[in-house]
Amino acid sequence: MFQNKIYHNYYIDIFKTFLTIIFALSLIAFTVRAVNFLELIVDNGYSLSTYFKFSILNIFGIAPKFFPLAFLVAIIIFVIKNLNNSEFIILWTSGVKKIIIVNLLLFSSFTVAILYLIFSVYLTPLALSKSRDMLSKSTFNSFLPTIRNQQFSDSFKGMTFYVDKKINNEIQNIFIHDAGGNLKKFSSSVTDSSNTSIIAEKGIVNQKKLFLLNGQIISYKKNKAETEIFKFEQLSINLDNLSTNVIKDLKLQETSTFKLLKCFSKLSYNYKFCNTEVKKEIVPILIRRIILPTYIPIIALICSFLLLNKKKFLSNKKSIFLYSFLLLVFIELILKYTGTNILIKYIYIFTPITIFFILYPLLVYKFSKN
Repeated sequence: MFQNKIYHNYYIDIFKTFLTIIFALSLIAFTVRAVNFLELIVDNGYSLSTYFKFSILNIFGIAPKFFPLAFLVAIIIFVIKNLNNSEFIILWTSGVKKIIIVNLLLFSSFTVAILYLIFSVYLTPLALSKSRDMLSKSTFNSFLPTIRNQQFSDSFKGMTFYVDKKINNEIQNIFIHDAGGNLKKFSSSVTDSSNTSIIAEKGIVNQKKLFLLNGQIISYKKNKAETEIFKFEQLSINLDNLSTNVIKDLKLQETSTFKLLKCFSKLSYNYKFCNTEVKKEIVPILIRRIILPTYIPIIALICSFLLLNKKKFLSNKKSIFLYSFLLLVFIELILKYTGTNILIKYIYIFTPITIFFILYPLLVYKFSKN
């Protein structure tokens, strides 16, 4: 009973450290990403609520990437702390076998691996698809944030804006070029006009409306190769129909695992993203989601060699951490080649199984002699 309580406390200790590291790393990465997401407001005019919802949903895509590294650091901290505090020595002298602690580390790694699978297979694609769907259904909130002094802005499809000066919601020396047919109604012939330009001295921006003063409309008729020029004193433009350049279609990383598996296994070609070329990109995504978590128990086994507490160069604390870290780097580097090289793909899939059945018996043998 006493030993079971100790093992339970050890398990909680490992998991607490793991969650703390995940939180810290995710918070740093989220802060950096959140700054990048500010372009949704600055360049595309989305509302603050859309920005915050999109950023929060993207946490589900950030946190799982740190699971292997966070678990490695948590295990290293746990083992070294208990070795330095002589807690493990008390266990050894009371008759507890070291392989029991190895099994505890393995159990912890299985928990983290299952948690990783839940996120990577289901929660992360779901959250990212929700965030992309939200952008596709949301429209820009205001045209004003996309305007900057003496800079061309092409935040909207087919439209280019330039203003010489902006003071609050007032703008001066405005140039607007439309190549996407958004301003066709200002041409005398809607069918002939291929692009329209507007030049104005002053203007006022009110959310999605633009009021221009003292300017002219230049329309180029494609079929007749003619140019029309209309002068105006006042002009009101409704920008409600503008579409931002934000990518609104789901990326493969945001697509559900079920759909990717159906496409890869040739069960369905109904999805518009599914074709022969895309399959090369699907393989690394599926392997990251399903196979990469199986490397987490391998990290636990490598770190278990710390229990030998040797000071030799190839088996000391720094070396064991280096082996584990290099393994994480290696699986990340070769992951992208699993879609183009069949040999690498199968090596990646079967390596964790092979290493497991080599290291675990080796640990049993080492600890039986130690």
